[in-house]
Amino acid sequence: MTEFFSGLPKARFEGRTGDNDFAFRHYDPDLVLMGKPMRDHLRFAVAYWHSFAWPGGDPFGGQTFERPWFGDTMDHARLKADVAFEMFDILGAPYFCFHDADVRPEGGSFAEDSARLDEITDYFGPKMEETGVKLLWGTANLFSNRRYMAGAATNPDPDVFAYAAATIKTCMDATMKLGGENYVLWGGREGYETLLNTDLARERQQAGRMLQMVVEYKHRIGFQGTILIEPKPQEPTKHQYDYDVATVYSFLREFGLEDEVKVNIEQGHAILAGHSFEHEIAMAASMGIFGSIDMNRNDYQSGWDTDQFPNNIPEVALAYYEILRAGGLGTGGTNFDAKLRRQSLEPADLILAHIGAMDVCAAALKIAVAMIEDGGLEKRRAQRYAGWDGSDFLERDLAALYDHVMAVGLNPAPRSGRQEALENYVNRFAG
Repeated sequence: MTEFFSGLPKARFEGRTGDNDFAFRHYDPDLVLMGKPMRDHLRFAVAYWHSFAWPGGDPFGGQTFERPWFGDTMDHARLKADVAFEMFDILGAPYFCFHDADVRPEGGSFAEDSARLDEITDYFGPKMEETGVKLLWGTANLFSNRRYMAGAATNPDPDVFAYAAATIKTCMDATMKLGGENYVLWGGREGYETLLNTDLARERQQAGRMLQMVVEYKHRIGFQGTILIEPKPQEPTKHQYDYDVATVYSFLREFGLEDEVKVNIEQGHAILAGHSFEHEIAMAASMGIFGSIDMNRNDYQSGWDTDQFPNNIPEVALAYYEILRAGGLGTGGTNFDAKLRRQSLEPADLILAHIGAMDVCAAALKIAVAMIEDGGLEKRRAQRYAGWDGSDFLERDLAALYDHVMAVGLNPAPRSGRQEALENYVNRFAG
C-alpha cells in the first residue's frame, strides 16, 4: 500500500440518507435495471491521464499538483500504477483507460519507449488479476511530443507518419496483452492551422490509410475488441478532420471502414461541435457506429474544452436514454475523461470527484430507464410519424407525386411538434 490515499475509506452505496461524502447515494452496482446490474449498464472507467498524469496546469499557469509519482523513471511509473489501482479499489471502478505516455516515462528512442511500455504492462497484469479491474481501452499519445505538431497520420513528413504507425502497433499490442475491450484513436493534432500550407486531399488520404492499417493489424493479431475513433471539432488545431460523428461517418464510408470502426463520443467535444451529447449519441446509433462515451462536461461560459466532472443529472439522463435506445454500451463504457480543477489539491478531491460523477450517472441512468419503461416518449415520437405508416411516397417519383397532389387536391396543414409538452414529459422523470 502507498501513503497517498491513506485514511480514505472505500466508497459504498448507502442510499440518499446520511452525510457521508464518501458514500454513493445513487450508484448501487448490484441494482438490477432492465434485466442487468447497474454496473453492467454504466461500465465505469477511470482515465489514467487526467487522474494521474495531469499536473494541474492551464493555458495561463503551470503545475499546481504535487504528486510523488511525478518523475521520469520507471520507479515513478510503478508508484503511479500502485496509486492508480488503489484508487480503482476505493471507487470499485471496474475499468481504466490509458495512453502509452500516461503510464511510462518518455525515453530517448522509440525502442526505449516500447521497452518501457512492455515493462509497465507486465506490471499491470498481476494488479489487474488481483483486483479484477479490466482495461476498457488503450490508445497512443500522438499529440504531446513536438514531432506531432503538424499531426501524426496527417503529417507532411512521412517519417512522422511511420513513427506514429509504429507507436500505434505497440499500443495495440499492449492493449491486447492486457485484455482491452476496445482500442481508441484520438487525432489530437489531425487537422490544420492554415490552408496556406495544407493539402486537404493528401492529408485525408493519409488519415484514411492509417486507419485501414489499424483495422488490418487488428485482424492480423486476432484482436477481438472494437476499434473506436473519438470525434473532436477544434482545439488545439483550427480545424480537425474528425469534427463530429457525421463527419467521422463520412470518412469511414469513404475508406470502406463503416463496418469496422465505431465512435467514442465525448460530451465536451459534442458541445464544441455545436451539438448536444445526446444528439451525437443518437446520430451515431442511427448510423450504426455507436461504441462508447467519454463522460465529462464543459463550462458553458468558456469557449474551450474544460473536461470537468459531470454534475447535471437531467442533461446526462438524456444521453443515457439514447444509449439505452441504441441497445446499451456493448463493449464500450462510461470513461471519466475529466480532471480536477487546478485548485483541488488534496488526494480526497480525486476520490470525491469520481464518487460525485458516478452518482450523477447512476441517477441519470435510473431516469433514463424509467422513461424507457414508461414508453411515453417513443409513443409520442411514433404518433408524429404515423402518417408514413403504409405510405409508398418514397417509392414514387416526382411526376407520380405531382399526379397524386393534383388528383386529391392536397393542401396539408402544419401540425404541432409539441416540443414544450415533450419537455414537460421528460421533467416528470427528472424532477
